[in-house]
Amino acid sequence: MDWKSSRIDNLLEQALIEDKAAGDTTTNLTIDPDLRATASVLARQEMVICGLGAIPRFLDIFARLDRRPPAQTRFEVVSHPEIFDGVRVHPGQVMAVIRHNAKVLLSCERVILNLMQHLSGIATLTRSYVDAIHGTQARILDTRKTVPGLRTLEKYAVLCGGGTNHRLDLASGILIKNNHISLGGGIPVVLPRALERRQSGQRVQIEVRTPLELEQALEFGAEAILLDNMTPTQVRDSVDRIKEEKRWIPTEASGGIVLENIRAYAEAGVDFISVGALTHSAKAVDISMRIEAE
Repeated sequence: MDWKSSRIDNLLEQALIEDKAAGDTTTNLTIDPDLRATASVLARQEMVICGLGAIPRFLDIFARLDRRPPAQTRFEVVSHPEIFDGVRVHPGQVMAVIRHNAKVLLSCERVILNLMQHLSGIATLTRSYVDAIHGTQARILDTRKTVPGLRTLEKYAVLCGGGTNHRLDLASGILIKNNHISLGGGIPVVLPRALERRQSGQRVQIEVRTPLELEQALEFGAEAILLDNMTPTQVRDSVDRIKEEKRWIPTEASGGIVLENIRAYAEAGVDFISVGALTHSAKAVDISMRIEAE
């Protein structure tokens, strides 16, 4: 993750502006502006870390917004060499230590925790799905069901949890879904059209929901097939049918797949399983910041 990219920089800056961190009334009225402090970022539960790189970026951006004297902008963020994004930690573990001006730490505390709790929640949930299919050939994919504006970070969190990114956006790949099929005149029309008009190197994937649609997808040259809202048994039958073709066609399952049944889908033989819940339903994990005067 390039935490210094302009897109991420703008996102973090907007988080600080939204919270009016540079105008923290309570902190400005109660804390000595020259007080130095040490903040420990603590895991309060079992989790997979994501977002450590945001801490120094938030502090750098805050300094730009707040325009403090140089003596009040010096900081250090340290963590154990074995603690980094993607690592599983236990309750009570210190994930990072920040040495900075006390007023800055208090003003940035909430935005730092909000982002890390959200991203670590996604990484932790993703790891649960990855662990659930361990030993099978399937891989866990994310979707575009992300919070507007946070997609890059949320998909990074999926990677930290051991998942695989699907399309980043609508321009990143060709996926013909049910509405495209309905509006475009059916699989026999839209699939050849996409194959003819695509750019070189683009793979055409199509969503199918029934045995008839699967046969049409195979007949008209689908290069990857998404098996949508099928039972594990239907997925297995579809995978067996696809294997009869004299070419490799990657398979993906989606729709109604949760932790309780994902193993059955993986054992049905698909290559990928996409799970929207990774990003749209992940629960924030419990992270705290303990700040003490130096």
